[in-house]
Amino acid sequence: MDNMLEMYLYETNTLMEQLDELLIEAEKNGDFTTNDVNEIFRIMHTVKGSSAMMEFSTLMEIAHHIEDLFFYIRENGMDSLDESHKADLFNLMFQSTDALRVEVEKIENDEPLSTNIDPIINNINSFLEKISSSGEKSSDAPAAGEPASNMPVADEKAIALINQELAGCPVSTLPYFIRVHFEEGSGMENLRAFMLITALREIELPFEHYPEDVETNSDTAETIIENGFYVALASSEDVEKALQVVKLQNSIQTYEVLENAAVKPADETPVPAAAPAAAPASGESSTSAPADTAPASASAPASKTPPQATSSHNNAPVKQSLISVNLSKLDSLVAIVGEIVITESMVTSSPDLQNLKLDNFMKSARQLRKLTDDLQDIAMSLRMVPLSGTFQKMNRIVRDMKKKLNKDVRLTLIGENTEVDKTVVDSIGDPIMHIVRNSMDHGVETTVEERIAAGKDPQAEIILSAAHTGSEVIISISDDGQGMDPEKILSKAERNGILTKPASDYSKKEILALLMLPGFSTNEEVTEFSGRGVGMDVVKKNVEAVGGTISITSELGKGSCTTLKIPLTMAITDGMEISVGKSMFTIPIANIRQSFKPQKEEVILDANGNEIIKCLDTFYPIIRIHELYNIETEITNIEDGILIWVETADKSYCLFVDELLGEQQVVVKPLSPFLGNFNIKNSGIGGCTILGDGNISLILDISNLYAATQNQY
Repeated sequence: MDNMLEMYLYETNTLMEQLDELLIEAEKNGDFTTNDVNEIFRIMHTVKGSSAMMEFSTLMEIAHHIEDLFFYIRENGMDSLDESHKADLFNLMFQSTDALRVEVEKIENDEPLSTNIDPIINNINSFLEKISSSGEKSSDAPAAGEPASNMPVADEKAIALINQELAGCPVSTLPYFIRVHFEEGSGMENLRAFMLITALREIELPFEHYPEDVETNSDTAETIIENGFYVALASSEDVEKALQVVKLQNSIQTYEVLENAAVKPADETPVPAAAPAAAPASGESSTSAPADTAPASASAPASKTPPQATSSHNNAPVKQSLISVNLSKLDSLVAIVGEIVITESMVTSSPDLQNLKLDNFMKSARQLRKLTDDLQDIAMSLRMVPLSGTFQKMNRIVRDMKKKLNKDVRLTLIGENTEVDKTVVDSIGDPIMHIVRNSMDHGVETTVEERIAAGKDPQAEIILSAAHTGSEVIISISDDGQGMDPEKILSKAERNGILTKPASDYSKKEILALLMLPGFSTNEEVTEFSGRGVGMDVVKKNVEAVGGTISITSELGKGSCTTLKIPLTMAITDGMEISVGKSMFTIPIANIRQSFKPQKEEVILDANGNEIIKCLDTFYPIIRIHELYNIETEITNIEDGILIWVETADKSYCLFVDELLGEQQVVVKPLSPFLGNFNIKNSGIGGCTILGDGNISLILDISNLYAATQNQY
């Protein structure tokens, strides 16, 4: 049951995201295309069927009524709606998708579903009545697809094969079969077969299905994978109707029509009206409760010529082969790969092998290292997902706030295909949303007149961008609004008593950093979107939880920019091992530009007495690791040690260490939560790793290390 629920939630959330993107794009264009209407109908049909199967009646009812609405629109065309109706339709769809998403979130949080959905149902029904010329919903079935006369005839081999494959099933008295194969790796084939059964029952079609116990027996999934899923039908008319339903289902790879060789259709006798498999209650979907399939009478012959086998490859859309995997399994895989990396290093670096000439062993070790690297790359790539899903959600935020705040704003997305670790993506969705809301609420000017008076485009712009830089992803949210007044921020902070030093000693960067302190807000009034003093501090906490940093820049009258620096992954990285005294540290290779032996005369002092050295015509500060962390070492003279030139997104400097120990792949391990009480993150330590010899090495956080030295002094 848990696997079924996970599959349901995954597919439903995916469909909701697709629907949101479709609605946003359609609203920009001002109309739904025919493809849009068909896609919405398909999505609602799928959500309705899967929700009914899981007995989530609330979701099923909402989806069912939206499906009815778009069935009418599909039959009558978008031209039947005037411009006011189209605007109302967009608002209604956004309200409906919000209602669906709320219910899905309740399922995810193991909360009871809503018991009263009458308001949203009444809104949908009222709108349908308004746009319907007759005031009644059309009851005509969807137009049939390709006529049966165009289908190629089933050959004798296919007939023989069907009889062999049905040998273990009850003998059917119906003359036609539709054989369905689901996409390879789609999973839960019995569940998908049941969804097809449910859809066929909705159109009140008499049929039988094999295996017969897909509703109750999960073992039938294997049978369906091997032999396919069969739907037995009494006439060619029924076959045509059933094919229209099959075409609407997800995850179907192929389907074909076959003739039951054991039963010959009698052309001279018409097909009697068979009782429906499950009659729907008034105003409700027939899928609300499973019902036993009513097989057609054994004496019910077909009145039509036999339908012909449908080309399986021509009717099924070409889709990319995909498989969904539980994230916990990927976590376990990455953890095992990490242990393999450590073990490989332990074996190849074993002290027992020192000073031994083992050519064959070293050759095998190099091959093992190559295979380990490939395995690591594959394991990492499995967890990498594009930011497009997170970015696209911001379209909806901007759209809703535009209407509520009456602001004309466009959202520009840049680099949305940038890939980041799945864990990181899940963690930064809320921070990005909060920052976009801030830009909309009090970043962008209140009126168009204010922007025109300032010489700006009447339409404001928020730019959401992402880009790779080495081992980091830089995400920036910028706007061309009114910017932030440092004096106003400093004054508010002073009134709140949160300043730790005289106001005159604060730099502009430090003033803007005050915005991320708990309980701080520049808004004088509490609004729907801001002013509560809860937000940016949580944003900062969430970003730092995944090893990232956040910074704010702003220019009064021109706009603001919030920058997030997020690691690509938190699992395995290439590092340079260094020693300082008896301690060992790891520096990420991506942050290293150069290492060299300095000369005493190359080092000079700046105005504050700090050591600096010239590299490529630019002077860079020197940080002595042993002084920063109070480590005892015999190497204190600059010419006796090594300088490592490192850089991060906005800072470049040199680290003075005793010696380089060599490059090594390391598995990043988080520090103990206990150490979090000592604010170790701001000391320039990003985590730790286990080396091949079993020793522990601290991983230096290059982005925070320089700031740690400034705080020290």
